[in-house]
Amino acid sequence: MNNKTVGIRDVAAAAGVSVTTVSHVLNDVSYARISAETRDKVRETAARLGYGPNRLARALRTQRSGMIGFISEEIATTPHAGRLILGSEVTAKARGYNIMIINSTSTGSPESRENDVAALLERQVDGILYATMYHRRFTIPRNLSGIPAVLVDSEDIGGSIASVVPDEEGGARTAVQVLIDAGHTRIGMINNTDDVPATHARLRAFEETLTDAGLTFHPELVQSEHSEVPGGYTAAMRLLAGPHRPTGVFCYNDRMAMGLYRAANQLGIRIPQDLSVVGFDNQELIAENLYPALTTVALPHYEMGAWATQHLIDAIEGKIELAESAGQPTVVDCPLVARDSVAAPAG
Repeated sequence: MNNKTVGIRDVAAAAGVSVTTVSHVLNDVSYARISAETRDKVRETAARLGYGPNRLARALRTQRSGMIGFISEEIATTPHAGRLILGSEVTAKARGYNIMIINSTSTGSPESRENDVAALLERQVDGILYATMYHRRFTIPRNLSGIPAVLVDSEDIGGSIASVVPDEEGGARTAVQVLIDAGHTRIGMINNTDDVPATHARLRAFEETLTDAGLTFHPELVQSEHSEVPGGYTAAMRLLAGPHRPTGVFCYNDRMAMGLYRAANQLGIRIPQDLSVVGFDNQELIAENLYPALTTVALPHYEMGAWATQHLIDAIEGKIELAESAGQPTVVDCPLVARDSVAAPAG
């Protein structure tokens, strides 16, 4: 069967339910008293048979196109993009929507950003997701106001649009606590120099987690550089070359941890025998391929993409008011990914 021959009656017969039940499930009728098990069975059957509702008919009935715009501020060229977009696409398709992606730039003018929004609106998208390449606060394009929209991994300076961001402080606390639980008492941090939320939140969590554990915070054990491999190397050389180096280090991200690995090797310091390391991001191409593999905290890109899409569609379909969640971002947990770079301190 294909979607030219499969009808709603075929789906109902194959799933063993009524035509009305199939209609309610596929049109996501919230008031219909249908169990989650039956809803899953109907969706699975419809997908297996290749059934799809007539989008033109549905658009005429609902005054919706079934398309969601996704503006990705350079995220389509970053390692994290796949998970973010996948979370959005899977969620959208489960609700009967498709995603239309435009790749933007973080250095573009306000006019160019407005042009990106306008290009999607001209194609009659029902709403827009706007994702930045890293967690930051920014001024949204003016024409993004007044339409269903959700920010992903970013916050509106004006506080007028709903947004979802990673739990920067919670993730950093998790990373530092791993070192504390392993027995480390002299712990350093390699931090970023950029003025972004993650820089401040992760440093704040680092200091507070040490204090909560009854450990002393040593400002000299925090070294900051540009958040790339060379910056991590430079900061690590300052941190590790002295006589009172830390036995554990929390790195702002996995790229800086990679630079630390290089510095440790150059100085004859073994990981994790002499030095335990925890990163942030779970950039798998780095974390899994360092030796030893890097213990790190994952940024929840899939989960943020899924949450934002679900929230946006609920607003499009009139189930929620986006204004009720504007101003205070929804925060998603950053889980630990344990590998081989942490051990008890030597001696």
